[in-house]
Amino acid sequence: MDEARIEAAILALPKLSGLTPRAIRTHLGLNKPIYRKTAAYGHFGRKAEGDLFPWERLDLVEDLKAALG
Repeated sequence: MDEARIEAAILALPKLSGLTPRAIRTHLGLNKPIYRKTAAYGHFGRKAEGDLFPWERLDLVEDLKAALG
């Protein structure tokens, strides 16, 4: 698939508001103080409790598929 088409589809997602660092931080909620829990023993192989690992969410998959048509 063409990279320009994928980038355009991502930029068009209203939930993400583009690919700026601020938009990504806001969407993933990375400004919350969650890092102490994830820093202990890492996060690989652990079950996410609630929204502990927001970077692993798949909430934009269907929107991206629809945008790529």
